[in-house]
Amino acid sequence: MRLPELWTYEGAGLEPEGDHEGVGFRGADFTGQDGTTSRFIDCLFDQCVLDDTGLGRARFADCVLQAPRGVGTGLAGASLRDVEIRDARLGGTQLHGAVLERVLVRGGKIDYLNLRSAVLKDVTFEGCVLAEADFGGATLERVAFRDCVLRRADLTGARLTDVDLRELAELDVAAGIERLAGAVVTPAQLLDLAPAFAAHIGLRVAAPGE
Repeated sequence: MRLPELWTYEGAGLEPEGDHEGVGFRGADFTGQDGTTSRFIDCLFDQCVLDDTGLGRARFADCVLQAPRGVGTGLAGASLRDVEIRDARLGGTQLHGAVLERVLVRGGKIDYLNLRSAVLKDVTFEGCVLAEADFGGATLERVAFRDCVLRRADLTGARLTDVDLRELAELDVAAGIERLAGAVVTPAQLLDLAPAFAAHIGLRVAAPGE
């Protein structure tokens, strides 16, 4: 993504219903701040700290988040369109009920990502680690995972359409294995998933004589 020329943010901090366009937030610490329902257009967040930052129902359009880090970042109900998230180090990020459209998540590690009831369309996860991500009740349409680790994912009640899992480096579904309908996997991945599928339908697998 190519951003326009940005002006450097010199404010005191975030505030609810803030309106930011063409702003470069560089090295800012937004720990515990409240930017609920704010709007960010053509903005760069470069190495910002987002510990317990409140960004619920915020709107991000044509933005880049470079190396964000934080625990408990609140983005419930947020809208992210044409956004790149690069080399994130995040834990417990709350994106439940959010809408992600044309979003690229590249590199980094995100633990305990909450995407319950979120809508993801044309989203790509590339070269990142997602540990214990919760997709419960989420809608995923045209979502691709490339060279990623998806570990202990919860797909309970999720709806998948044209979801490409074939390039995952690791695929581990903790719950909702039956919701993989609508995804595409490789033959090798299907073999790896076979025990989980068997357990789900109550199929006992045993060698002769056992």
